[in-house]
Amino acid sequence: MHFLDQAKIYIRSGTGGPGAVSFRREKYIEYGGPDGGDGGKGGDIVFEAVEGLNTLIDFRYTQHFKAPRGKGGAGSNQTGGGGKDLIIKVPVGTQILSDDKEHVLADFTRAGERRVFLRGGDGGRGNASYKSSTNRAPRQHGTGWPGEEMWVWLRLKLLADAGLVGLPNAGKSTFLNAVTNANAKVGAYPFTTLHPQLGVVRHRNREFVLADIPGLIEGAAEGAGIGDRFLGHVERCRVLLHLVDANAESVADAYRTVRDELDAYGAGLVDKPEVVALSKADTLDEELMDALAAELEAECGSPPLRVSAATGAGTDAVLDAIIAHLRAETHADTPEPGTWSPL
Repeated sequence: MHFLDQAKIYIRSGTGGPGAVSFRREKYIEYGGPDGGDGGKGGDIVFEAVEGLNTLIDFRYTQHFKAPRGKGGAGSNQTGGGGKDLIIKVPVGTQILSDDKEHVLADFTRAGERRVFLRGGDGGRGNASYKSSTNRAPRQHGTGWPGEEMWVWLRLKLLADAGLVGLPNAGKSTFLNAVTNANAKVGAYPFTTLHPQLGVVRHRNREFVLADIPGLIEGAAEGAGIGDRFLGHVERCRVLLHLVDANAESVADAYRTVRDELDAYGAGLVDKPEVVALSKADTLDEELMDALAAELEAECGSPPLRVSAATGAGTDAVLDAIIAHLRAETHADTPEPGTWSPL
């Protein structure tokens, strides 16, 4: 399945049905009077977040969504049928943005979350509703109120507990495959990962979702390489795992490059808890790894972990550190007994 995390669509709710012009005509009833019913309401545009979707690819081929209009009223004071609501199903984590992408109009973070986005127009009044003491046989009627329409952007931000960041070819996909059920593409060249990947980690009777995004390079915020568009998928992560290739010319520069791009992107990414690890530890001897760890610690301010996804060495320690941060975040979000917390 192709991955697509942005799509522009046109949506329009249904127009209300017209009211009827009708008069009661029955045998032995001399003055029947008006009996035209009201028109039915137009269908609403409804967005619903559903499980099982992790891409917006369906919206590449279907870009116009129009709810049906309401039915017209009829004689005998019969109200027209309402137009059926049009339900648009989107993946969990989808945001709806304005046409200029400046405003977030809706954000779906839970499966089953549903929102009426555009309301259908009300039906027009039938001539029976215009009857008065001075207008006994009205012939006017309402044509129905128009629906609403607009262009919107859909933007998907995958929901994950932890996110993998680092330069291209830092071993992120190899690590993801080693600790989760994912099957990400791995290659001995940069940018083997072209779109975000998700995997479920099961470690020490705990499960969490780990996200891998394409590698960042210097100038990603200005569009270099694949750019920083996929960083939105780690905005919702509670902790970041920063992998630094032990074979880099300078592990300190490699770490600083990614941190600078996170800072340039914004959205609070540089403020998230971070686990730093030297990857591909099996390719270098212990003495050289000690020197690289000291260099990286001087840059990031804490001793980095050492991991080799190929051999599995150090993966338990990295996962333990991630789980510790997730537990700390969970406890921080839980109010103390006796304190008030908004629902």
